[in-house]
Amino acid sequence: MKAQVHDQDKLALVIPTLRESECLPRLLREVLPSLGSLNIPCELIVVDDDSRDGSAKIVEQVSRQDPRVRLIIRRGERGLAGAILHGWQSSDATILGVMDADLQHPPQLLPNLFSAIQDGIDLAIASRYAASGGIQGTHPLRRIVSAASIAVTLPLLARDRRARDPLSGYFLVRRRCVKNILFRPTGFKLLLEILVRGRVRTVREIPFSFGRRAAGRSKATLRTAWEYLQLLARLYLLRWRELRLAPRIWVD
Repeated sequence: MKAQVHDQDKLALVIPTLRESECLPRLLREVLPSLGSLNIPCELIVVDDDSRDGSAKIVEQVSRQDPRVRLIIRRGERGLAGAILHGWQSSDATILGVMDADLQHPPQLLPNLFSAIQDGIDLAIASRYAASGGIQGTHPLRRIVSAASIAVTLPLLARDRRARDPLSGYFLVRRRCVKNILFRPTGFKLLLEILVRGRVRTVREIPFSFGRRAAGRSKATLRTAWEYLQLLARLYLLRWRELRLAPRIWVD
């Protein structure tokens, strides 16, 4: 049954960028046809953290030819989660999405993610760890760190919200699931906070093979790791408070 997306629905896909000018031309060429295949009003919002590397000019050139494309430049701010939230706030779309700009997330997967939303799913995740998913060319140590980072999230997630890839940066979510919730604007792991704090009832993971960066360098740093630890601490504290305040029924 595919009656869960209505005529008034609209999709906003945010692509946060920081010095990704080498990837942007190809990314935009590939993602726009995928959006066009969805048969729903769409907008593509590039949120650039003042890269000053030509990224803005590339997006502006495309937007003059395609009104679905918008550019937002944030100045004096950094943080992937903050860029995503900024883009979502600038749109009235009922379905919100995000993908990376470095071409490690295949635009061709968008119709599969959208199909899950059509089926009534609240949150559709492009998953590296779902069956038949994978990661290409990653150092074994990084795989171990990734697995450990995911393992520590399990106590935070309700059983019906558990995902094999809760740290993915490629997903679609219904706006009502995140509306009026104050999310942390720093860090790279917005999906985890949505899974813990959002009004999400159903989750579906779509497998994909996480590729190599097409150009540029990874933005992961020690600061990224520190921000992730801060997010975990905050979510664990929230979960502990919820459990502590939960009603108890004694049976004699």
